[in-house]
Amino acid sequence: MASGTGSAGAPVTLDVVRAHPRVSAFIKAADAHLAAIGFTEHGERHCSLVAKIAYNVMTRLGYPAREAELAAIAGYTHDIGNVIGRAGHALTGAVLMAPILDELGMPPHEAATILGAIGNHEEEHGHPVNRVSAALILADKSDVHRTRVRNRDPATFDIHDRVNYAVVRSFLSVDAAARAVTLELTIETEVTSVLEYFEIFLQRMIMSRRAAEFLDCRFHLVINGARLA
Repeated sequence: MASGTGSAGAPVTLDVVRAHPRVSAFIKAADAHLAAIGFTEHGERHCSLVAKIAYNVMTRLGYPAREAELAAIAGYTHDIGNVIGRAGHALTGAVLMAPILDELGMPPHEAATILGAIGNHEEEHGHPVNRVSAALILADKSDVHRTRVRNRDPATFDIHDRVNYAVVRSFLSVDAAARAVTLELTIETEVTSVLEYFEIFLQRMIMSRRAAEFLDCRFHLVINGARLA
């Protein structure tokens, strides 16, 4: 991803946003708040990974480098609203980021793109409203993996812990020539069944399909080598 200083006249980059003291403090506190209520990891690991995947989606599909950088910024900051509360965190996250992006000197039209993406990343009320938003949705919903589970006692896993713990490999493949985006998962079926995966992730997959279509792509899901969608 591009580097930058955030000084007058220079584009605001992910590195600049990541270094902002409120961004780093809010992401750290947001993850601590979710840990307190038993949610999976939503901290530096998740934010950085979503930023990287969103950036890769944009670049591999041939979109402009600046738009890919905006997707990376949206990916890194999308869960910052959890510092206030889980309910409605997409909307509160967008509100929190607005003055930060303005303070950093980001042009209003770029900030609007990022805020729209953050505010629309959750499946309850969100929609792919721009290309950055679509890339963020695909990146966020693809991060299901064992490393996100905080609970170390399998005997006390709830369904979310169990499904995340069962996934030992998760990879979002982008084929620009075929205009296809494929989520490839390896699941330990002795931990959870494929049916149980769909029980809690069906809405996420539907949202991923809509996001891929916004980017003129087809969305596919492959679990343990079998194509299911």
